[in-house]
Order: sequence, then C-alpha cells, then structure tokens
Amino acid sequence: MKKTLLALLIATLVQTTHAAPANPVNEMDRIVAVVNKTVITNLDLQNRIDAVIQQLKGQNVTPPSRDVLAHQVLEQMITEQTQLEYANSNGIRVDDHDLDLAIADLAKQNKLDVKGLQAQLAKEGVPFARFREEIRREIILARLKNNEIGSRINVTDSEVDQVLKSAQSANRNEYHLATILVSTPERADAKQLDNLAAKASKALAELNDKQPFAKVAATYSDAPNGIKGGDLGWRPAATLPQEFVSLLDSLNPGQHTGVIRTPQGFMIFQLIEKRGGNQPLVVEQYHTSHILIRTNEAVSDTDAKNRILQIRDRILRGAKFAEMAKLYSEDGSNVKGGDLGWVNKGDMVPEFEKAMLALPVGTVSEPVRSPFGWHLILVDAKRNQDVSADRERQTIKQQLRLRKLDQAYLDWVRQLRDSAFVEQRLDDK
Repeated sequence: MKKTLLALLIATLVQTTHAAPANPVNEMDRIVAVVNKTVITNLDLQNRIDAVIQQLKGQNVTPPSRDVLAHQVLEQMITEQTQLEYANSNGIRVDDHDLDLAIADLAKQNKLDVKGLQAQLAKEGVPFARFREEIRREIILARLKNNEIGSRINVTDSEVDQVLKSAQSANRNEYHLATILVSTPERADAKQLDNLAAKASKALAELNDKQPFAKVAATYSDAPNGIKGGDLGWRPAATLPQEFVSLLDSLNPGQHTGVIRTPQGFMIFQLIEKRGGNQPLVVEQYHTSHILIRTNEAVSDTDAKNRILQIRDRILRGAKFAEMAKLYSEDGSNVKGGDLGWVNKGDMVPEFEKAMLALPVGTVSEPVRSPFGWHLILVDAKRNQDVSADRERQTIKQQLRLRKLDQAYLDWVRQLRDSAFVEQRLDDK
C-alpha cells in the first residue's frame, strides 16, 4: 500500500469516524439487508458510502448522489459479507500476530514506525482499533481470493506459445483500461437480461453525455473495483482478443467503447492511456526454491507452521532442502525439489518476496506466511539480468493468469452471492 493509499485510507476513516448522522438514531439502526445470519444496518451503509465518496474525491471525481450510491454500495457490502462468511467457515483468518506484521510493514513502506502510525491516526481522530480491523478485512479478502481461485489458476507454456504465434503478438502496445460491468446472473431469464441491458445502455448514455467514467462506474458497475472508478491497470495487446485490440486502436485516450456482451455480463471499456512496449528491461533475479505447507479447513495455521518448523529443523540438521521439498511440499514445484527457477523481482506475492529479497544466498529462511500457507525459502543465487528477450513471454504469462484470475473470481463471487440468503430492505418504508 503506497503512501497515497495510506493517506486516503486515513482520510476515509476520518470521514466516517467524524460523520454525525443527520437522521434519527432509530433510522441509522434500521436493518437495510440480511445476509445469511448477518445484518447490515443503515449506519454501516452510510459509513461505507462516506468512504466511497472520500475515495472518489481523492481521484478528483465528483461522486454520484448518496441515493444513487446507496444501492451500488449495499450490493458490494452484501457480496463482501458472503465472502467474509465463507472465509470464516473455511478457516481463513488473520490472527493478531500476522496483523501486527502487516501493519508494521505498512508503516515502514510509509517511512513510519508503528508508534508513528498510531500518532498520525490519533492526530486525525481515527481509533487505532478500527484501523486494525479495516486492514484485517482487506487481508482476509485477499487471502480468500488467492486460496479459492489463485491457487487453481495455471498458465501453460503452450498457451503462451499460442499467443506468441498469433497475429496480435507483433503488436507491442500496452493499454491502460477502465471498465464498467453490469453483471448477469447465471440463470437470468429474458426479462432480467433485458433490464440489465437497459442498465448498461443507461450507463453508456451518461458517458456519451460527457459524465466522468469513474462517476458512471461508481453508479452502475457491479465489478469489485466499480465504486473506485473501474480502473483495470495496464494490459498488453498480446493478451487481448485481436478484435478488441482493433477496437482499442480506434480510440483516443479518454474515449470509451460501446456496450460489449461477455460471459460475465454487459461491459463498457475506457482507454485511459496507450504506450509502446519495446524498451529494454534489466531486472533483479533470484534463483529460488521453496517448501509450502498449505492451510485449509483441515490444517490450522498453527499446525501448518509447526510442520514447516519441523521440516526446517531437519534441514538445519543436515537434510537436503530438495529432498524435503519432494517429500513434504504441497506446491507443484515439489517434483523439482521446490525449484522455482529464476524469479524476477515483482513476480511473487509481497510476503514471499519480502523474505526472498532479504535472504542471504544459501540460507534457509524462517517460516514465511503468505496467502497460500507457510513457506521455507532458499535463494541459491542472485543476478541482474537483461530480460528484454524474455519480457514479452513473461508479460504474456502474467497477464493471461491475471485475465483467468479475474474471470474466475467474478464467476465464483457471483455464484457465492447467488447461493446466499439475501434479504434487501433498503427501499422498505
């Protein structure tokens, strides 16, 4: 989390901490949704709306009205609650120790220590306990996405080869995109589809009327990033369908597409920026091996850590790292003795990478917790490498994985939301 994001989070918490409800107390206590056995109150909703407004203002976007935001934000809160309940029932939690480490790391990234962060929060009037729980929630949702979806996503060399052989591989352009998604249920009938298509058309009409894309996304998009403006980041041409690349190349930065029908629903894309991708690239690389013990409903976090400690002890007493990986690692690299090959800086999840970067060559790490479980890491060698020739292949592989992950995650969240008991009471008098 960058410093600007930390400042935005603090500003958001300030906004919701200091907000005084204009409505009577009983109105703020009113239940606006029931999700399985959990209730969402109007106070919860209004606090989250305040947070969204603060985020949009931080992007210099005039937010939609509170009434418009209420339905979008409540739907996001409902979807989020189904995920949090699923995470809890499947043993995905963040204990206080891991939370302390995450907050200390966040403070360090922002050139503070924890006491300095606490002082900054106190100065802004934000309770530290509330800040902690916000970070805990973000980590749980990230771990859930990685555990349920990320661990199953794989991109084969043949898939990368197929892209490289295709016509669009000659296009080295990269596109910074934003999107609006009007999601369609799996078993939607014709009337539902017509209504959702009309919603997407209404969003398009507002864009054509020169409304800011981020504002329209916050009003209409069902994507997880919708109420934050819909930013998708940079995507290389080689990982996008050729017909879509042709469409993007017909746009100028700031322009948007029409409504596009996809398996996830009705989508509108905006081209924010376009750039070439031919620059040389020198990166730090680490020849890395690891051993992974996963956590799940059958293996607690404590049990997994104890197992990895036992394996580490055997290695320190003379056992070969590769042999221990073959015997005990629960990652696909176990058949290679845990060998991940040369890893670029930026390739791994933050917790793994932080330990890898600090590890002396030839030294076995202490146990490292990541969203996948507990690791032991061994760095055999380090080098600075000109990877210009490999960059396109690595970029394609990363982006194909990201596209698969995004699509699978949206489908999974939609199924989870559809299977939950939800009673929406926002419009009840």
